[in-house]
Amino acid sequence: MNILKELNIASNLSSLNLIQRFVEEVCDEFNINNTYFANISVAINEAVRNAIIHGNKLDETKNVYIAFGRKNEALIFLIKDEGKGFDFNNLIDPTEEIGENIGTGIFLINLLSDDVSFSDNGSTIEISFYVKSINQSLANERANILGEYKCHKVLKEYKKTK
Repeated sequence: MNILKELNIASNLSSLNLIQRFVEEVCDEFNINNTYFANISVAINEAVRNAIIHGNKLDETKNVYIAFGRKNEALIFLIKDEGKGFDFNNLIDPTEEIGENIGTGIFLINLLSDDVSFSDNGSTIEISFYVKSINQSLANERANILGEYKCHKVLKEYKKTK
């Protein structure tokens, strides 16, 4: 994976606002909106929340590492905590069992993303989104055109006042 952006946060739930900003910056840069933005936002928020609560046990001396990159056509988010990991091969399906200790985080991540894999005994999760409509050069071209249009419009309005 070619890492394009990364962030380290303390294991504190108040740090989740930094994750939202991180996701927004990535989605702005790659011109992702609507459904995919919501999917990415919820999935990454759930993964980081799990890392803080279950992985690092809310221990603020431990960090959660978040990275974003691209691999072929996929946008990849990597979330790693400093915990012991968990048995990701034997997760309880929250649609089949109801109980106080049945979480929906991994279920939501799987539902909203295109691919999920675990490593480091479950302390690292890689979440992939195959957003084929993203064309970085086209997104940059559109941003430049929009910027030129705004400058042209401001200049035109300025000339009217003179």
